[in-house]
Amino acid sequence: MFKKIFRQDENTINSEISVELPLPAHVAIIMDGNGRWAKKRFLPRVAGHREGMQVVKRMTRYANSLGIDILTLYAFSTENWKRPNDEVDFLMKLPGEFFDTFIPELMEENVRVNVMGYKEELPKHTLDAVERAIEATKDNTGLVLNFALNYGSRAEIVTATQVAMRELLDAGLTAEDLTEERLTKHLMSAGLTDPDLLIRTSGELRLSNFMLWQLAYSEFYFTETHWPDFSEDDFKQAVVEYQNRSRRFGGL
Repeated sequence: MFKKIFRQDENTINSEISVELPLPAHVAIIMDGNGRWAKKRFLPRVAGHREGMQVVKRMTRYANSLGIDILTLYAFSTENWKRPNDEVDFLMKLPGEFFDTFIPELMEENVRVNVMGYKEELPKHTLDAVERAIEATKDNTGLVLNFALNYGSRAEIVTATQVAMRELLDAGLTAEDLTEERLTKHLMSAGLTDPDLLIRTSGELRLSNFMLWQLAYSEFYFTETHWPDFSEDDFKQAVVEYQNRSRRFGGL
């Protein structure tokens, strides 16, 4: 019953993306359900993560084809270090495998890679792969493929506040001079617009410490589909529902 509050009846809205209504400029996705997908198939959890990586490639292509400006993917949270060591080790190897095979296509598609998170805490081989991708695509001007990697929103807000306060103190200012604008420019998403649409797969109805500040006025779309099964049609349905919502940002 609770889940239905978050969804419109798919039969009541057009199933095609409208060219007359605005697209979400920034789509953020919590890619959930890799482990459950694998378990249903009696496979190890890492098989779900590997399949999920292929879905990332497909959704990047699709978002780019639609004209989405920014696609942010929650790849690894600051809390995910609590998982079993073998799973964490596998996840830390995935960026190298992903970028080394996908960079040529990203270049062809004019996609720019961005990564937000506590990158300095990543293993060297993971960080090297990330930095290679960022460097290789830095001059691309199309879709921004933004990975949240070793990212946690509460820590991000605390860090941004600390930096902003040091800036104020150095300028001889006080806490009363701290504004939303000052704080926002020190968030890891600085330079990116806030997400218009958040998609979470696998049926969970929570944010899991993801972009808590930035999602204040985003539209939420939840689906039961596990991430490895998420398709272009699923993405389209989320965009269609977004286009059929009324965004008032606190007004009428």
